[in-house]
Amino acid sequence: MSAIRGSLTDTPDTRGSAKPAGTEPGGLRGESAWRRRDRRWGYVFVGPQLIGMALFVVLPFAASLVLAFAQWDGLNDLSWVGFDNFRNQLADPLFGRAIVNTLLIAVITVPVGLGLAVVIAVALEKLKTKTLYLILFFAPVVTSSVAVAMIWQQLFRKDGVISGFIASVFHVPAPDWLGDPHLALIAVCIVSIWSSLGLNVIIFLAGLQNISPAVIEAARIDGAGALTLFFRIRMPLLSPIMFFSSVIAFISSLQTFDTVFILTANAGPDNATRTIVYHIYDLGFGKFQFGPASAASVILLLITLVITGIQFTAQKKFVHYEDGAA
Repeated sequence: MSAIRGSLTDTPDTRGSAKPAGTEPGGLRGESAWRRRDRRWGYVFVGPQLIGMALFVVLPFAASLVLAFAQWDGLNDLSWVGFDNFRNQLADPLFGRAIVNTLLIAVITVPVGLGLAVVIAVALEKLKTKTLYLILFFAPVVTSSVAVAMIWQQLFRKDGVISGFIASVFHVPAPDWLGDPHLALIAVCIVSIWSSLGLNVIIFLAGLQNISPAVIEAARIDGAGALTLFFRIRMPLLSPIMFFSSVIAFISSLQTFDTVFILTANAGPDNATRTIVYHIYDLGFGKFQFGPASAASVILLLITLVITGIQFTAQKKFVHYEDGAA
C-alpha cells in the first residue's frame, strides 16, 4: 500500500500544464500565415481604390497647390509668382461675381430643397404604397446631369412649355428664362433643386420611419396636434439627418458647374450664372491660365471649409440627439 501511495504521490500533475492546440509552435505559424494571406487579399482589393485616389485626387490636389503660386500655360516653363494669383483673383470683378452667384445658388437651393424634401417625405410617410412615388422622385438623381440640363434647356426656352404656360395663365409676355440676367440664375436654382430632391426625400423618409412610434403616441396622448408633433417632436428628432443633408447640399451647391455649362451658354447673359467652378474651368481650359485657376480653386476650398465649419459649430445648438451625444 505504501508503495502504491508513493507511486501516486510521485505522479506529476499534468492537468494545468496541458497547452491549447492553438499555442503550439505549429499553431502560431498557421495563424500567422492565415493573417498574412488575409492581409495580402485586403491589399489586392483596396489597392485599385488607393491607386485611383492617389492619381486622381491626391496628385491633382498637390499639383493645384503648387500651381496656385506659379504661372503656367501648359506649354512654356513654369514661373513662380508668389501670392500674385490670389491677389489678382480677389481683385477680379468676374471672380467676385462668381462668388456672389455661387453663394446665391447655395442660399436658395439648400433651404428650399431641404424644406420641400421634408414636406414630401412627411406626405409619403402616410401612404401605404410608396414605391412608385419614390421611383419617380429618385429618377432625376440617377439621370445624367447633362441630359437633365438639356431637357430643362428646352423647357426654359422663350417659346417653351413653361414660358407659354406663364404667358397664357397670367397674361404677361413670355419670360426669357435663359436670356434674362434676372431669371437665368433662378432657372439654374430650379434645375438644381429638382435634380437633388429625390435623394433628400428618401433620406428624410428613412429618418421619419426611424422615429419610435411610442414617442409619437405619447405626444398624442398628451394632446399634441399635427403641427406640434411636426415642429416639437419630428423636427428635433430629424435634426441630425437635416444637419447631414445640409452639409452635403451646401458642398454640392458650391461646386455647381455642369448645369450652368449646359443650361446657359458662356455663363449666361452678363455672366449672370457664372459660378466659381465655371470660373475655374474658364481660366484653366478656356484661357490656359492654370496658375490663376488653381488659386481660385484654393479659395473655393477655403470658402467650403469656412461654411462647413460654421455648420458644425451651429449644430451644437440646433441638432438634438436622442442619446445626448453631439
